[in-house]
Amino acid sequence: MFLFLLPQSADMSAASNLRSEDQFLCSICLDVFTDPVTAPCGHNFCKTCISQHWDMNQSCQCPMCKETFYTRPQLRVNTFISEMVAQFRREAQQKEVPCDVCTGTRLKALKSCLVCQTSYCQTHLEPHLTVKRLKRHQLIDAVENLEDRMCTKHDKLLELFCKTDQTCVCMLCSVLDHKNHEFVPLREEYEGKKAELEKTEAEIQQMIQKRRLKIQEITESVKMSKDAADRQKAEGVQVFTALMESVERRLKELVKEIEDKQETTEKQAEGLIKDLEQEISELMERSSEVEQLSRSEDHLHLLQSFSSLKAAPPTKGWTEVRVHPPSYEDTVGRAVAQLEETVWKPMKKKLFEAELQRVQQYEVDVTLDPDTAHPELILSDDRKQVYHSDVRNKLPDNPERFSLCVCGLGEQSFSSGRFYFEVQVKGKTDWTLGVTTESINRKGFITLSPQDGFWTVWLRNGNEYEALDDPSVDLCVHPGPEKVGVFVDYEEGLVSFYDVGAAALIYSFTGCSFTHKLHPYFDPSLNDGGKNSAPLIICPVNQTESIND
Repeated sequence: MFLFLLPQSADMSAASNLRSEDQFLCSICLDVFTDPVTAPCGHNFCKTCISQHWDMNQSCQCPMCKETFYTRPQLRVNTFISEMVAQFRREAQQKEVPCDVCTGTRLKALKSCLVCQTSYCQTHLEPHLTVKRLKRHQLIDAVENLEDRMCTKHDKLLELFCKTDQTCVCMLCSVLDHKNHEFVPLREEYEGKKAELEKTEAEIQQMIQKRRLKIQEITESVKMSKDAADRQKAEGVQVFTALMESVERRLKELVKEIEDKQETTEKQAEGLIKDLEQEISELMERSSEVEQLSRSEDHLHLLQSFSSLKAAPPTKGWTEVRVHPPSYEDTVGRAVAQLEETVWKPMKKKLFEAELQRVQQYEVDVTLDPDTAHPELILSDDRKQVYHSDVRNKLPDNPERFSLCVCGLGEQSFSSGRFYFEVQVKGKTDWTLGVTTESINRKGFITLSPQDGFWTVWLRNGNEYEALDDPSVDLCVHPGPEKVGVFVDYEEGLVSFYDVGAAALIYSFTGCSFTHKLHPYFDPSLNDGGKNSAPLIICPVNQTESIND
């Protein structure tokens, strides 16, 4: 807010009353402006404060109104506000303590005597500087309310601090009323409390800074979310526009196909009708001749004309002739199937490829935890591979280890955010993959279900895929994946499984409620006499793999 200086008059006091410290506080450091600068939006800050604020952010945004400047403004000290701040400081410093001895116009006091309980100007202070008895008095910079510095009970100077009662006392108080208490000089306690206040102020500033960083983090998250939403909307518009265009094009083709069939049927019928009408015309002509001859009374004429009567015209056997309407029953179905095959499947594949590439960005480095692995499991030295062995290793039965199920967990745990990892399952006839909570039961039989803290998909007998949901879901996966991707969005409550090679979604658990840390779950299953001896292998992500395939 800009304030205009008024002329020196009776109104000057009114103008001074309008100025308050709040008008000269920087909204970043919450202190009086130092080198005040004005942003293009009109808000004012300390030059150092706003510069550091923009240094910590990717975009230059006003902390007050959130207006974003796409090029960093060149900031110069606002001389008008700087002068106003200087005047405010001077006014704050010029709160004078008047001399208690002066009569008439009271001059400014320079010192206050704690013994005399009086404040003195330069002239009236002279005796305290020259008289030997008065020179022993305690002088301090001029202050108001000197009586507050005296003990109300003993009328003595408050010069000690009782640590026992946490109060300021005089020398007599320490002997009479606070006997056997712990005392320190006021200055010593002052220094200690001042140090505490400085520490508190530093902690508060640190808390403020953390909250500013949190605001920055939240703002950045919202920006990222908006950018992602905009990309998704644009992609959705593009996909569905193309899909609608394909549907409209196929619809036109379908209508034309049906109309062509109908036109062919109509032409066929027209030809048959024309032939029938021609035969009817010829037959009617013969009928007329026959009728005329049959009415003749002349015996000789009838007999002579009968032999010369024109032979009957050739005719078709129309009994079996039919116009068969074309079959339309499967036309629409075939059109939809063709649309799905030529348009929707390729489009769906592109969509899943894009989705897979997005989740692959959340790849984490996962290694197997040997302390959780069943004793019959063999882990590679880099803890990236695991398979089942018929030999039971002698391992400590610690609480983390699975005692009956031949499985193990990933060493890493996740309690927020998103994460993704890939596992090669090539050559295996049985396996189980997914995630599980840290608090699951690991001894004896376990039930793989979300209610028991497991979100998993398995393969059995080489071709039977199942999502172990509640209830379980049979999956149509053909051909089976050679590499499975597992993606988790903790806050969204989502666990998704992908066929990496086909860039296809296998299954998603949705609406999950996670309250504990999650670990990757690996079960290579029994080796089945060597039929299922191939290991599960945790692989690095190769984003071009599915596209190349």
